[in-house]
Amino acid sequence: QVQLVESGGGLAQPGGSLSLSCAASGSIVTINHMGWYRQAPGKERELVATITNSGGTNYADSVEGRVTVSMDNTRNTVSLQMNSLKPEDTAVYYCNAGIYGVVAGLYRYRELWGQGTLVTVSS
Repeated sequence: QVQLVESGGGLAQPGGSLSLSCAASGSIVTINHMGWYRQAPGKERELVATITNSGGTNYADSVEGRVTVSMDNTRNTVSLQMNSLKPEDTAVYYCNAGIYGVVAGLYRYRELWGQGTLVTVSS
């Protein structure tokens, strides 16, 4: 089984910084893309940032210029560096990955999600 395990998150003050990491493990052949989404209380899950295995990135307008997503293809990890944090960045952040792997002996593509990690921005 392939799984995503997140780390990081926690409490930060407005204007502060926080870093999130996510590692994919299991029967991985190749990772197509990885990224981060977030869900604030009472709101739908939304894109934060994604990155492809060739380095192409996509950022939500709300975080552009304050957030950097990076991917380590050798370690199957994705990181999110968040700076100049705002209270509206408070949310549960979910790691996402599109992974080609082996499932029950068969080559399969799946979109996977991590369990989520809470980021709270408050003074």
